[in-house]
Amino acid sequence: MEKTMKMKMKKKPSSLLLRHCCFLLSVFSVFATCRSSPTHDYADALTKSLLYFEAQRSGRLPYNQRVTWRDNSGLTDGLEQGVDLVGGYYDAGDHVKFGLPMAFTVTMLSWSIIEYGEYIAGAGELEHAMEAIKWGTDYFIKAHTSPNVLWAEVGDGYTDHYCWQRPEDMTTSRQAYKIDENNPGSDLAGETAAAMAAASIVLKKTNPHYSHLLLHHAQQLFEFGDKYRGKYDESIGVVKNYYTSVSGHHDELLWAAMWLYKATDNRRYLNYVIDNAHSFGGIGWSITEFSWDVKFAGIQVLASQLLTEEKHTKYKHVLEKYQSKAEYYICSCLNKNNSTKNNVHITPGGLIYIRQWNNMQYVSSGSFLVSVYSDLLQKLNGRKLKCHRGEVTPQELFQFSKSQVDYILGSNPLNMSYLVGFGPKFPTRVHHRGASIVSYKENKGFIGCTQGYDSWYGSTDPNPNVVVGALVGGPNHNDEFNDKRGNYMQTEACTYNTAPLVGIFAKLNYLENTVLHASY
Repeated sequence: MEKTMKMKMKKKPSSLLLRHCCFLLSVFSVFATCRSSPTHDYADALTKSLLYFEAQRSGRLPYNQRVTWRDNSGLTDGLEQGVDLVGGYYDAGDHVKFGLPMAFTVTMLSWSIIEYGEYIAGAGELEHAMEAIKWGTDYFIKAHTSPNVLWAEVGDGYTDHYCWQRPEDMTTSRQAYKIDENNPGSDLAGETAAAMAAASIVLKKTNPHYSHLLLHHAQQLFEFGDKYRGKYDESIGVVKNYYTSVSGHHDELLWAAMWLYKATDNRRYLNYVIDNAHSFGGIGWSITEFSWDVKFAGIQVLASQLLTEEKHTKYKHVLEKYQSKAEYYICSCLNKNNSTKNNVHITPGGLIYIRQWNNMQYVSSGSFLVSVYSDLLQKLNGRKLKCHRGEVTPQELFQFSKSQVDYILGSNPLNMSYLVGFGPKFPTRVHHRGASIVSYKENKGFIGCTQGYDSWYGSTDPNPNVVVGALVGGPNHNDEFNDKRGNYMQTEACTYNTAPLVGIFAKLNYLENTVLHASY
């Protein structure tokens, strides 16, 4: 019996050309068709998306910091607990450092480079993308203080949300919380292991020693999470109202094992994914979302990729079951499953719509998975995806992914770019403490906890600082959007919203430029 889960919580240039020469013939028509509609500067979108991560940095900022309205912050993080937890990322418009979404952000940035690194490099942004990853992994190394201890959070949402301050002025609690043998968190340990394993793949050639260190931490974290089972939000109560692990920890353990297999080629990790496929839900759950909480669709796509290699023939039976679930997810995005309840909602303007709070996270992650699966089918000689409501070509999958990205960038009923700083019209009152208050660089006068609410939060003026590259929560189910600072469901942005877009922007930029040059 099929189970369906719907979550409600928050090479070189020559080889590249060889790999896509056939695909370019088909995407030529896609881009040619789009010439009559608004086009977008994907290279500019890529550059701006990577700037966003610099705006979210916590800790002592580097000499080459490009987002100049930010300054040092959180320099005593971990001090009360006797551990150095300076660094990492603020997840959104507040100043708590939540480990689970931060790790997922790094995993997705790494996966973007693994899939589309050549395109990112071609656009001149690979170094910035790798810096964004390393800013996160440097923090994870600090947070993993011993094999079975991982610091999960710095600050707490209750006290943080009481204040509206710049990060440079923080007066809120910076208490740190950890998971350990007595307070397990397999989901957090698993996601952090996945992030470090994926990052180790990205950094292996340019920084082999550091890559090896990341892999060491990843392996330890996986063993810790697997041995001491439990949900991290049951060990750390303060996270429950913010990043509750609704899906449990089984998906993160499979996710971590899959990334460790990709990083090490050690069959032990692949066997873990195969042996636990049924009991952990990897081939049982049919999923219609992919997010910081729910990893099943991502695991299923990664497992599908393994079917292209002969060395995985002995695992074919189970891997094909993973693939079946991956295709359920892809078909749900295209509204081609057998009933409405098995498909995602699509707004009148054509946008994936999962839920009202920060819906764009599902759009960006879904666009990424559809794009990756399109590439996989193209690699399989253009095999078509068979959904209940018809077959879909790789080119149609690519077109769907592109349509979601184009909607984000302004091809929508409001002609609004939901990527801040991109295009002529974008949200100007983003729910973001640092962006909404005069820059510390401009005015170093202390702004107190509630002073920010009194003087800045309620202002109808645009934010004095533009948080470039942030992908806000986006419109509602009718494509309506209210650009107000207090409308946090729509105007707050998160790091994991933007992360999956990095690779897609690069891919679209490469393909558009290649087709454009081929047309002359």
